[in-house]
Amino acid sequence: MTQLFINIKELVQVRDESVKKVSGSEMSILPTIKNAFLLIKDELISDFGAMNELPNYSIDKTIDCSGRMVFPSWCDSHTHIVYADNREQEFKDRIKGFSYEEIANNGGGILNSAKKLNKISEQDLYQQSSKRLEEVISLGTGAIEIKSGYGLTVNAELKMLRVIKKLKQNYDIPIKATFLGAHAIPKKFKNNKEGYIHLIIDEMLPKIANENLADFIDIFCETGYFSVTDTDKILTAAKQYNLIPKIHVNQFNSIGGIEISAKHNAISVDHLEILSARDLEILKISNSIPVVLPSCSFFLSIPYASGRKMIDNGLALAIASDYNPGSSPSGNMNFVISTACIKMNITPEEAINAATINGAYAMNLSQKVGSITKGKFANFFISKEIPSFNFIPYNFGSSSIETVYTKGKKQ
Repeated sequence: MTQLFINIKELVQVRDESVKKVSGSEMSILPTIKNAFLLIKDELISDFGAMNELPNYSIDKTIDCSGRMVFPSWCDSHTHIVYADNREQEFKDRIKGFSYEEIANNGGGILNSAKKLNKISEQDLYQQSSKRLEEVISLGTGAIEIKSGYGLTVNAELKMLRVIKKLKQNYDIPIKATFLGAHAIPKKFKNNKEGYIHLIIDEMLPKIANENLADFIDIFCETGYFSVTDTDKILTAAKQYNLIPKIHVNQFNSIGGIEISAKHNAISVDHLEILSARDLEILKISNSIPVVLPSCSFFLSIPYASGRKMIDNGLALAIASDYNPGSSPSGNMNFVISTACIKMNITPEEAINAATINGAYAMNLSQKVGSITKGKFANFFISKEIPSFNFIPYNFGSSSIETVYTKGKKQ
C-alpha cells in the first residue's frame, strides 16, 4: 500500500542514511522541511521533500496534514516494562522520607518486584506488559528496549525474557531484549553473592542463549549491588554468547562502572546521575553512548545527570524513560523530553535528537528507526496543530500527538 502525506507543516528529523548518531554541537541541529510531503510504501519510508517538488506518484491513499507536524517515533532505549504489579506503597514511603536505599533494605525495591514476579503466571505477566506497551506506543514510542531483572531466579528470568520475545512477535515496533539478571542479590543469596553470580554465568546465560532470548546484557554496577569486579566477571562470561553490554552505572556513586563498561565496549552506559571528571574523560574516548533518565531523577528526587556537560564536551547523548514500577512508573517520552529540557538545560533540538536518532543508536537500531530516512520503518506520529516542535517539551502536561503510525499502519 502506498500512502502520501501532504501539506505537512514541518517534517522533523530528516536525515541521510549515513547519519547514525549526533554528538556535541551537532545535537543542536535538527533538520526539518517545511510544507513537506512524506511517501510511505508498505512498511517503509519511500520518499519525502518539499510540496513544491512533489513528483506525480501512483497513490493508494492521500492524507492531508495541513497545520500538523510529523516526527519520527520516539526511541526509548531503557525500560523495565515487563513487571508484575505496581509499588505504590513505596511511593508513600518516599513521601514520608525514606530513601531508595532504605526502602530496598526494608524489603522493598527490586526484591519486592522479584517476589511478585515469581508468583505471576507467564500469561498474566504478558497481559500486564502488553497493556503498558500499547500505552507507550500511543504516546509516540516506536522502538523500545525492555529488560529482565525482576525475576532473580533461573525460571523467573526466563519467564520475563519469553514475555519480551512474545511482545516482539506480536507488535510492529522494534523491541530489543536485555538480560538483567544482575539487578540485585536475591534473599536466598544474601550472604553468598558469589553463588548468585555463578548461577547467572553457569545456568542463566546458557539457557538464554539456547532460546535466543536476549540481544543485550545489563548489570547494576553500584555500591550494595554488583561491584566493578563482579561486572567484569559477568561481562567476560557473556562474551561467548554475543550479548552486547548496556550497563547501569553511576546512579548513586561513581565506583569505576564507566571504565569497566568502556573496557567491554558497552553500547551504552545508563543513568550517570553522578559523574566524575575521570568518568567524563573516559566517555570522551569510549564507544559507549551515555543514556540519561530524567524522569527517574524527577520521581526519586535525586540529582539529574549532567546532560548539558556531556553535550558540551562533545558527547552523543540519548534520553530514555526508565519505565519501571519503583523509580519511574511512566513510559511517557514526551514528559521525558520536557524534563530533560527543564531540569538538564537541554534545548528542544538536543532533546528530540536524544530521543530519536541517538536513542535508536543506543539500541543498535540506527538502520531501522530514529529519523525520517528513506528505507527506514514508517514509524512516526502526526502532531496536533502546534506552533513549532518547541511546543512538545513546553506543553509538558498535555499530549501534542494526534495520530501514531507503526510500519505504515495507523494505530
